[in-house]
Amino acid sequence: MTITSSNPADPADVLLAVEEPGGEAVRSAVLRARAAQRGWVAAGAGARSAALGRIADAIDAHAGELAALIVREVGKPLAEARGEVARTSAIWRYYAQAPYAAAGEVHETAGGPGLLLTRRRPHGVAGLIAPWNFPLAIPSWKAAPALATGNTVVLKPAPEATACALRLAELAAAAGFPEDVFTVVPGGAEEGSALVDTADVVSFTGSTGVGRAVVRAATERGVPVQAELGGLNAALVLPDADIALAAEHIAAAVAGYAGQKCTATSRVIAVGAAYGPLREALVKALAAVDEAVCGPVIGSAARERLVGAVGSAVEAGATVLVGGGVPERAGWYVEPTLLADVPAEHPLVREEFFGPVAVLHEVADLDEAIELANDTPHSLATSVHTRSLDVALAAADRLDAGMIRVNAPSSGVDFHLPFGGTKGASHGEREQGRAALDFYTVGRTVSVLPGGSL
Repeated sequence: MTITSSNPADPADVLLAVEEPGGEAVRSAVLRARAAQRGWVAAGAGARSAALGRIADAIDAHAGELAALIVREVGKPLAEARGEVARTSAIWRYYAQAPYAAAGEVHETAGGPGLLLTRRRPHGVAGLIAPWNFPLAIPSWKAAPALATGNTVVLKPAPEATACALRLAELAAAAGFPEDVFTVVPGGAEEGSALVDTADVVSFTGSTGVGRAVVRAATERGVPVQAELGGLNAALVLPDADIALAAEHIAAAVAGYAGQKCTATSRVIAVGAAYGPLREALVKALAAVDEAVCGPVIGSAARERLVGAVGSAVEAGATVLVGGGVPERAGWYVEPTLLADVPAEHPLVREEFFGPVAVLHEVADLDEAIELANDTPHSLATSVHTRSLDVALAAADRLDAGMIRVNAPSSGVDFHLPFGGTKGASHGEREQGRAALDFYTVGRTVSVLPGGSL
């Protein structure tokens, strides 16, 4: 089988075509990484810190090239691509300090002389399976903490982001990473399964169905696994909110990068008197979104699924407030779309569609808004728009979401804070921040008692 990566804005533009290496190649890569891990952890904190700093320098030095590659391979708008490159560099610099962090604690004995301590040690080989939508940032926020804590890494990117992942590996090699410490293996389902079956710790980001299979396989082997899956995210708008600002934030979260973010807003919940003004402002804001903000979706299958979902919702009685069509141009574009009166049982209300489409709901009060926002199988991020601190804090306590953002788009992420959702959105420990350092290490308790008389 051949992996082909094409430009979503110009499907005739093929970036690369490489043969899938097969499961045995992945297993061999893991064995080499396991052998290299001994030297990597033995090199010490200084060596690991310096290596992570050098890859950050390399990313900065090639920032323009990398942004252009992101635009070409996954269709990300240029401004967002530049932002992703800057964030990727910042992630590596943040974790470059981690090797020096305390890796345990010293405790008093219950009685008598001795030394009691805890230590956190790397698992071995981290098997990373990354999606295409953040082709540099997500592989980096998985790989950097794994490497900082002394693991080696084998990364399998999504086929649609193969060129970006291979370029990242090239920069790591140029930055002086030892051989087999950071390996990228292109591939599809066979290669992903082989990685899950052989790695010592597994981190996955992708679809809910595949993620659940990854969790089952890793759990059966008894290895730590984290999985970031789908997110059906809501935006709550209260009557006291700055409606124009809320509409601006929500439009960005619905249509930015064509809604292809796990933190994108797909349900907008207007409370009471906010409904009319928000509806008008949001229609205007989404109508003004252009390709510099939205861009194409990743491929023809994604566009067909989105167009089909909008069409079936209209057949079921929904109203298209803005968008709903496909521009007459090359590439896999979909107009930013807002619908009202979508039946409660329709898939657009219950499933993640990963595109620039959102459903507008009207509710009577905050209680009803929270109940509706929580009525989802998976929730990653929720935004709340209000001028009331009391309302904001009450919503933060009662909303079922891993990340709650007040007066901000749902789609923002701070890389130094824990990242994850609730219910079916996430499994295992959080990504990013110090939480990632805990995930990629295992705790040990060490008791040292005197060997003889003192």
